[in-house]
Amino acid sequence: MTDENQAGEEVQVQLALIAQYLKDMSFENPNAPAVLQEIQQNKPNVNVNVNVNAQKIGQDGYEVVLSLATEAKIGDKVAFIAEIDYAALWGIRGVTDEQLQPVLLVECPRLMFPFARAILADAIREGGFPQVLLDPIDFAGLFRQQQTAPDQTIN
Repeated sequence: MTDENQAGEEVQVQLALIAQYLKDMSFENPNAPAVLQEIQQNKPNVNVNVNVNAQKIGQDGYEVVLSLATEAKIGDKVAFIAEIDYAALWGIRGVTDEQLQPVLLVECPRLMFPFARAILADAIREGGFPQVLLDPIDFAGLFRQQQTAPDQTIN
């Protein structure tokens, strides 16, 4: 991918994954063992919340944190709560100020999502529940929503 700078010269856009890591993880099974028996007869209702944050690290570095929080209930009883903050350090060059937020809040989490989803699914399965595989997330749609009510920031 290329772009032009103010002088009209072609600039090569570079997006490099430097590191990815699990920043925080939590799993709660507050009603075990009773809920593990109930889950055999009743499918839980699973709610998912997604958040993306980014912050500048050094001259061309950015940390992007993809947060996934799930809560499963059977009726009004909590079956489990699983949350992860999956982070990646990205090196980004040749991106204009206009392009930076979509790259950090759409493209980076899109590439990180399969890894975060797998870790979350494994944690839920290891907690004694049927594996939950999250559907793909429309990060571009989330970004458009965020433009009208911003709560995600780049520092």
